[in-house]
Amino acid sequence: MLIAGFLATSLSSYYTSRESIRLRISSKGLPLTSDNIYSEIQHDLLRPVLIAAQMANDTFLRNWVLEGERRPEQIKQFLQEVKSRYGAVSAFLVSENSRHYYYAGGVLKDVAEGEARDKWYFRLRGIAGDYETNVDPDLANRDAITIFINHKVLDFKGNFIGATGIGLTLDAVSHIVDNYQQRFNRRIYFVDRSGQIVLASKSLYLLRGSIRELPGIREVADKVMAAGNEPEAMHYPFRGSTIWLNARFIPELGWYLLVEEDESGEISAIRNALLLNILISTCITVVVLAITLYAINRFQRRLERLANYDVLTGLLNRQAFELLIQQSINTAQRYQRPLAAILFDLDHFKTINDTHGHLVGDEVLRQIASVTRSVLRESDAICRWGGEEFLILLSECSQAQALLTAEKLRATIELHDFTAPVKLVTISAGVVQYRQRETAISFFARADEALYRAKANGRNQVELESQPTDRSSEPPKTTINA
Repeated sequence: MLIAGFLATSLSSYYTSRESIRLRISSKGLPLTSDNIYSEIQHDLLRPVLIAAQMANDTFLRNWVLEGERRPEQIKQFLQEVKSRYGAVSAFLVSENSRHYYYAGGVLKDVAEGEARDKWYFRLRGIAGDYETNVDPDLANRDAITIFINHKVLDFKGNFIGATGIGLTLDAVSHIVDNYQQRFNRRIYFVDRSGQIVLASKSLYLLRGSIRELPGIREVADKVMAAGNEPEAMHYPFRGSTIWLNARFIPELGWYLLVEEDESGEISAIRNALLLNILISTCITVVVLAITLYAINRFQRRLERLANYDVLTGLLNRQAFELLIQQSINTAQRYQRPLAAILFDLDHFKTINDTHGHLVGDEVLRQIASVTRSVLRESDAICRWGGEEFLILLSECSQAQALLTAEKLRATIELHDFTAPVKLVTISAGVVQYRQRETAISFFARADEALYRAKANGRNQVELESQPTDRSSEPPKTTINA
């Protein structure tokens, strides 16, 4: 009876405290955070909008366009001055008359209606407002993902004569949002009018796509998109917890600001108090359970690592890599981005094992893994595909770039000073480029075929995939022999 009464009191206190926390989050915490962040956005993110507006209304810039763009060095100096003064990564001007795209280095290109990368300009001409904000690769900055503030330039009679503005790298703005998130201890991100997530902190790198498709938040997506300039509170269930969300529209950016808080963070405190009261009456049992759970969790982490990584080389194993492959293929198909693969294995590796023993062979494999990591980019993925065979996946990489990487890897391994008694190790490699709508099986079957040709042609070399003689737009029908 004492235990039952104690439990009833503890549970009653817990549920009362939980409701109090929910009320505080929804009515005070999130709205106040949203207001504070909005105030800081006025300084950090909306300042570029004001700079773009100032450029668009600059008398010199408008007169220079209207007078026929006769001295390009003047606009170069003007754009360079804007970049230097305001710390922008990019400043530009597009003339409606000449269709020249000017930047701080001169004329970058001419915009054209049929060019996908120039859609923003022709879209800007038709919008009702004076400017828009969009996220695009910056051709003048090595295609770095950049937030552009695109502003109409009108002559003194109100006629459209071009577009101007500045750009901020997405990484730089992500650092600003990171700072917000750390200081306010909330999840903060932005979505556009269609519901696409356009900006989030680096810690939320997995948060991509449309909120209409993401688990949990899709249940309130329509309500988010109906939010006005004033904060609007809502919540949705997610993974056994409740996420409280505050949404408001920022007209200057054309984006919605979303601030989220998972109530489990604060409720865990009162839950811990409840558990502490209960644990007092069952101390010995809890100690045993805690030790058991600790051992199980530690063992589970070891099992997870064994399931995903090759024990010998520390590289991803084939099972984990196949998941990554499918994700990369989906991304390449969705965004029409290049994807390449390098499949290589060690020449005459069986001879090394037979001559010097498997311990020496294992050391060679470990050094091969280390050398390969040093050659690749951080964004490239490598796995031990099987035995002495390794597979590299290169995202955002053309076939020509992949060929250069493979040749660099081959030469580096050939020149590497391996542990005695092995003096020389060479590799054979096959390089392939992913074809749209191709399956993963077909993709890597072609890599295997290129590797086979490299070995058949004398080893210690790199071979490209063979080009199909007809129907080149279709993926090859390739089978893989066991």
